Amino acid sequence: MSARAGTAALILACALCAHVAALAQQLNIETSGRDGAITVTASADMQVDTRTAWDVISDYDHLAEFIPDMHSSRVVQRDGDKLVVEQTGEFGFLFFQQPVEVRLAVVESPRERIVARAVGGNLREMEGRYTLQDLPSGEVRLSYSGRLVPDFAVPPVIGKMAVRRELGRQFAAMVKEIMRRDALERASPRQR
Repeated sequence: MSARAGTAALILACALCAHVAALAQQLNIETSGRDGAITVTASADMQVDTRTAWDVISDYDHLAEFIPDMHSSRVVQRDGDKLVVEQTGEFGFLFFQQPVEVRLAVVESPRERIVARAVGGNLREMEGRYTLQDLPSGEVRLSYSGRLVPDFAVPPVIGKMAVRRELGRQFAAMVKEIMRRDALERASPRQR
């Protein structure tokens, strides 16, 4: 690697570190559990391009590359803005580990929102919604709201904590990937 390439790599790494540090201050995640259902709401305001944010949240075939504990994610059917996505993974906490399989019916409203609901797998119910909003400050707000009811036994307290923790980790990973890709785009702009 040349000295110039090494310097460029160091500058990019510093930019990514700054984005991740900012992420910690802008991320808001809330969870609650009631009557077997676990709900989560999360949001993050980021200084990123809306197109980049959309590209990440709709990158179904590559989600497993950056979402913790997701083993696979793939589009199995597409008809315009309606898709079917299959995902596998697991969540766990201490001694509790649970494989998760889900088939999602997804409806996209490009650069605005993605709505998904489980139509198969081992979640009795699952509904989730990502929305993107351009803010007057020039930032983009990514919001997520979801509700799930597992179709398997979840140990009291520990299991619910595991699900809540995992949903928060996954949202944080999505935000981190958006910021990483945006930093790369800014470092080497190209025509879109």
